[in-house]
Amino acid sequence: MGLTDFPTVWYRCTRPRYPSSAHHNRTTSEGLLPTPGLFVLAQQLEGSAVSAQESAQGTTGSVIDLIADASPVSQAVLIILLIFSVVSWAVVIYKAIAFRKIEQQTSTFLDVFRRSTKFSEVQAVCKSLEGSPLVGMFQAGYAELNLQLRQPAANSPPTASARPTLKSLTAVDRALLRASSVEVNKLEKRVPFLATTAAITPFIGLFGTVWGIMVSFFNIGTQGSTDLAVVAPGIAEALIATAMGLFAAIPAVYFYNHFSTKVKIYASEMDDFALEFLNIAERNFT
Repeated sequence: MGLTDFPTVWYRCTRPRYPSSAHHNRTTSEGLLPTPGLFVLAQQLEGSAVSAQESAQGTTGSVIDLIADASPVSQAVLIILLIFSVVSWAVVIYKAIAFRKIEQQTSTFLDVFRRSTKFSEVQAVCKSLEGSPLVGMFQAGYAELNLQLRQPAANSPPTASARPTLKSLTAVDRALLRASSVEVNKLEKRVPFLATTAAITPFIGLFGTVWGIMVSFFNIGTQGSTDLAVVAPGIAEALIATAMGLFAAIPAVYFYNHFSTKVKIYASEMDDFALEFLNIAERNFT
């Protein structure tokens, strides 16, 4: 047997030996060969990217355009919330100006009341300080005081020039109490609307939110697609309704608490003034 004479079995079982670099290049080139599956996948990805880009361009716009294209129910919800917000802000501005005027006139009236020696002197300046709730209380107490002092006592002779005395200090107290209730009602006027706005508008906004989500699901069902162009309008309507409800409710809650605190402070000042008025009346006319 020569050196070149190998058995047939051995020759068939022998694997050809390639260099490592050649084998790597062959594997890489086979992996890069285009196949029909890769081509179809590339076409699908390209179509999805184009569709996403078109959807993003279609849904991009201002909030005003989105509201203009919203459903009638969503537009009605937004209009109602806008009305509540505008009216509540008007109430806030009105009450802020009124309370500032009350503080200034109350300070002036107390200064005059405590410096004067006669109730008639205080009565002379009441007309220019009618915005103060203390003025209404003083006028009610002063009217009751004059009514009792002008009536002569039943057991005194007609010609007697005695010192005028009050028949009932309790009646003066009741007159001051009635005037205090009237003034507190004036101070609280229009403030409950802020509480109503704070309580109702979040639920109106929630209704708009639910309606917008329903619109989104309806569009998905009718068009059979979950693309951004199908879902985005309804979701945007829902979010706008939620934001509008919070925009109307949050300031209303804050200013309602603020004005309610001021009304309590003014009511406390009126109680103190009533006690001070009764003390002066008791010292001078009993």
